Amino acid sequence: MDTQQAAGTSVLPADPGALTPAEARAAFRSGLAVPTAGWSRGFAQANLIIVPRDLAFDVLLFAQRNPKPCPVLGVLDAGETSGPLLAGGDIRTDVPRYTVYRDGQKVDEPTDIRQYWRDDLVTFIVGCSFTFESALREGGISIAHIDQNVNVPMYRTEVRCEPAGSMAGPLVVSMRPVPASQVADAVRITSRYPAVHGAPVHVGNPHELGIADLARPDFGDPVDMPEGHVPVFWACGVTPQAAVMESRPALAIGHAPGHMLITDARDSQYLVP
Repeated sequence: MDTQQAAGTSVLPADPGALTPAEARAAFRSGLAVPTAGWSRGFAQANLIIVPRDLAFDVLLFAQRNPKPCPVLGVLDAGETSGPLLAGGDIRTDVPRYTVYRDGQKVDEPTDIRQYWRDDLVTFIVGCSFTFESALREGGISIAHIDQNVNVPMYRTEVRCEPAGSMAGPLVVSMRPVPASQVADAVRITSRYPAVHGAPVHVGNPHELGIADLARPDFGDPVDMPEGHVPVFWACGVTPQAAVMESRPALAIGHAPGHMLITDARDSQYLVP
């Protein structure tokens, strides 16, 4: 595989989009830590939220009550480290970067969570909007963060999720600039992927969501807003981590925003007619 040297302990593939999910996960397992937008074209990407078993029901209920930001694609039972969505993989090593929280505070962003692993940890695999980006591009809509080689911008909003047990927090959204003439197309295309956040939750003025400044995302990187484009916001799978920060469980682990699990599921599995 033709590669070029990248920062860190591994190498960046010349064409990450051409990799199989297993090849991508192997690269991350070896220490490569980069955002995954555009990787493994045609395969679904996913968010993670990993919690002790005694918190798992609250997380599941939170997801059920807030399906737009928290569409659950799969769950690994307590102590399980692999499953059908990552056959032969290891949930502790196969994501490029993780975020570890203790009492709601971020304490680490490792590339391997084996040192934190416990047999009572339950893994929730949650749909990610990166999954429908190929469909947007095929529809003629460019993706700014891919074109600009940065992480997708994500923002906490003033919209409150419905609480569940000990879990409560704000809706988090991702943003992509879309030409005004193509907003209807973006809505139509993404609405056919309800398992990976579906249609946008808001178009236009970010202040209506309580976002003060698009140039200062809470997660990820800012992107340029070309003339004639409008900001379009989708529900984001970082929402459970925002709830963790507010609800302050003793331990929780997620993916680092934008650094997703690349699954063996095809994008088309989540496409509805």
